[in-house]
Amino acid sequence: MNLLLLLLTECTDPVINSCLLVLDLLSAAKKGFIERLVVGLSTLVPVLCYIAEVPFHPVQYQALKLIGSGLSNCPGIVSSSHVEEVFLALTKMLKRHADGELGMPVEAFTMVCSMFVTLLKSLPLQDNPDLAERVQEATNHAILACLNASDKDPRQLLHAFHLVKEAYNRGSSGITSIINCIINICTAHLLPWIIAAFDEVDEEVLLGLLETFQHILVQDSDNQASRLANAMVTSSWFSWSFGCMGLFPTESMKVEVYLLFSSLVDVLGTGIGLHIREAAADLPTDPIDLLFLLGQKSSQDTLLSCCQSAVLLIFHTSSLYDDRVADEKSILASLEQYVLVNRSKLFCSGSDTWKAMQLINLYGLCRGSANEQDPISYSLEVENIVLQLVAQDEWDLLSSRLHFVSLKWWFRQEKIHKLLGYQILKFCRTNPSDEICMPGPEDINQSLNLRVIAELATSGDNHVARILICLLVLLVEEEHQEEDIILVLNLMKSIIRTSPASVDEFCLNGMGNVLRTLYYSPYSSSSPQLFMACQSLVSIVLRCVNPEALCDDQAWLAVTVKMVDCITSPRMASKTLSDEGMQVVTSFCFILHHSTKKALLDASKTILFNASLVSMVDDMVRAACSKGPALVDYDEGTSSGENLTVMLLLSYFSLKSIHSLLPDSADWQTLLKPSNDTGSPTIGINCTDLCRLMHFGSPVIKLVSSYCLLELFTRVTEQRKKNHEEVKCAKGYLMSIAAILEGLMFYSNIRVSMNCGLCLSMLLSWERLDLEEEYWCKLIVEEMATSLAVPCLASKSFVNHHKPAVHVAATLLKIQKSPAWVRSVLDEACIDGILKNTTGNNKTKEILLLFRELMNSKFLKKDQMASLNRLLQECRKLAYAEESRDESKGDNIDRNKKRERGADDLGEACEYLIHLMMSADLDPQRRSRRLLDEVEMFSKMIPMEAR
Repeated sequence: MNLLLLLLTECTDPVINSCLLVLDLLSAAKKGFIERLVVGLSTLVPVLCYIAEVPFHPVQYQALKLIGSGLSNCPGIVSSSHVEEVFLALTKMLKRHADGELGMPVEAFTMVCSMFVTLLKSLPLQDNPDLAERVQEATNHAILACLNASDKDPRQLLHAFHLVKEAYNRGSSGITSIINCIINICTAHLLPWIIAAFDEVDEEVLLGLLETFQHILVQDSDNQASRLANAMVTSSWFSWSFGCMGLFPTESMKVEVYLLFSSLVDVLGTGIGLHIREAAADLPTDPIDLLFLLGQKSSQDTLLSCCQSAVLLIFHTSSLYDDRVADEKSILASLEQYVLVNRSKLFCSGSDTWKAMQLINLYGLCRGSANEQDPISYSLEVENIVLQLVAQDEWDLLSSRLHFVSLKWWFRQEKIHKLLGYQILKFCRTNPSDEICMPGPEDINQSLNLRVIAELATSGDNHVARILICLLVLLVEEEHQEEDIILVLNLMKSIIRTSPASVDEFCLNGMGNVLRTLYYSPYSSSSPQLFMACQSLVSIVLRCVNPEALCDDQAWLAVTVKMVDCITSPRMASKTLSDEGMQVVTSFCFILHHSTKKALLDASKTILFNASLVSMVDDMVRAACSKGPALVDYDEGTSSGENLTVMLLLSYFSLKSIHSLLPDSADWQTLLKPSNDTGSPTIGINCTDLCRLMHFGSPVIKLVSSYCLLELFTRVTEQRKKNHEEVKCAKGYLMSIAAILEGLMFYSNIRVSMNCGLCLSMLLSWERLDLEEEYWCKLIVEEMATSLAVPCLASKSFVNHHKPAVHVAATLLKIQKSPAWVRSVLDEACIDGILKNTTGNNKTKEILLLFRELMNSKFLKKDQMASLNRLLQECRKLAYAEESRDESKGDNIDRNKKRERGADDLGEACEYLIHLMMSADLDPQRRSRRLLDEVEMFSKMIPMEAR
């Protein structure tokens, strides 16, 4: 034997083959052979490494057998270096076998798996991360090699399963990477494979895999096995398992399936899988037989009672994951029979609450799954019994694991509304923080949490919203319930944050009335905390609600009156508003915004015409304007900047609301005059102050002020055209306004510059200025014309930069007293250059507006109009394509923005108000439609001979 081992060092194939074959024959005489073999392992290991590199080596199995024999019979004698070397060689063999590079007979593969199992028991994996990584690689390669093989030999699969279990055992000693690897193998490879192909494997393999899963679930190292359990139950494991028992109706299969059921129940968190284990041997294999078993009377039969507990647990757990083991009609019939024959046991003081919970979940699920097309007949007697069971004081519906459909059905039962309300209050008390955090993305069919309540409130086919409203009313009617009221208000606020669509259900069920009751209750006046909780809820309600849902006009009017009294009270009378005061002002902005959609009209008038509020806005704005250049320090990060921002937003939404409520009564020129000493009867900022804010203010102040000025100029222009009246301002005053606007025409924020360009164009259209002397206007138009006509410069972003100037140029072309210098600036060469640079990709509504006014003013030649016609055809195609893409993006932008907003702090409220202010500019559908309208209108104006 020593000679044979010595000859192996020659490392030539004929010699290696012969020596290994002879050694294999000698191994039959085990006495004395193993001891010499262990000594010679230092020679055999390099031979194994050599064989691992040769595809289909003829003595592969013999080499593995010899080394495996030495490792298994004398594990303590082999050096650690030799063990690691063998381990690496075997890993390489499995990898090449899984990749199809190295052929491996079944016997060789099973030997490799057996050797790995032996090595795993002796290797120091905790201190060697490289070896731990090799374990993961080897296990993964072994499973993939079996699953990728065209002929899945049961022996290979069973040995691979054994390797998976042993690797998991080693990982359970504290090696997380191995645990994760095994779980990934099971969830990504083994589970999908067996679900799809269980009828193609024999019973032995199927049992082996079930035992492997059972082994992992029982170990449950650091709760990692819950990943496998969740993957199994979300793959319809229960109904699949009953299919296995039907395909292989043997006792061993039945017991293994039910044992696995019990482990799944334990790992998934209920910890009551023992009931299935105890009854496994007596349970039938057909779900119909299980239901029949459930419908029997079990008061005197302990074994039957045990089986019924297991049946309820199986159907309950499978239902939580939408795994329908039987149809709802059959389950409901069995449940009703169970309730009728076991009613006395259900109400026994010593009855199991978990069994009642499962019964209630299944009953609600069956009833809730019914629909109008396929109604389910039910027993009214059983319904009353189950409702009585729910009403038991010692049982808590909301702490139980219920299917979402079942929970919805229970929240539709008016007979238990009051009970459900107090159980929700109990939920609030166990989650007392102001911000009830939304849980992670766990399955919704679990015990009650914020996400589940929000889903219920949003769905609209249950009474959660009404129950919460009624609960608030009850708490207000009772004494000393301030803390509970605040808890419920915070819960409702968190529900709306989690699911903004739920606010419509709250409002349709009387939110306005309950808020009115709260604001006028003794609690509110004596408790600042309660008032802030109410105000915080009002703010998020008004932000997220659809105007159609605001049906309690008088209730919201009363709430608004209370908020106005609050902000104008001596307690808040100071130069700066507190957070509470700013939150009230943002609520006013939302109310005014809703008035433009024909909602909360009386509440809006209360805000607009309140003299104290009008005076407050005027005082705060004028105090800011008096700062001059120091106004730039009023940025978003300071209380003064936040105060000024919310007041500007209030002014903007007031202007919008006045236009909607009093379109023919408002005298807009009141705010246009140089001073406002006489005072305006409504909220609004004077034009002079707006210009100061735009000139000296920080970026956000400039933005909001420019929108306020644009709204004012738009209304003055409309009023001037409608009433055929002149603007009642001195020429010098208008020139000073024009100077401010011209100075911001090329401001870095395109929205500010665009608003200034639009305001300047309207001011010019009033024709009160001497345009021949307007050198800055001429400079703006020259800059625009030169830039747009320069070859290769008119990109889309560059064109956008000149949009404000285009509006000014178009107005100068359109007015009656157009200055003479316009024709010299926009000459034929300039127009040709702009036409050449304009394509379908960089076209804008403004560029088309410019060309339209050029054509109306007879600036275009016939060949230029022909070129323009071709451009319009290209624009039309691209505009239709853009409109289709924008429509496919879905819901209205305002509604989407509401859903994006979670928190309701002042910064978020102001940000959303600014979004509302800019929404017409931000909405891609509106932009596409405006461009398309401009194209269609312009196309009709081009003469036929130029087309």
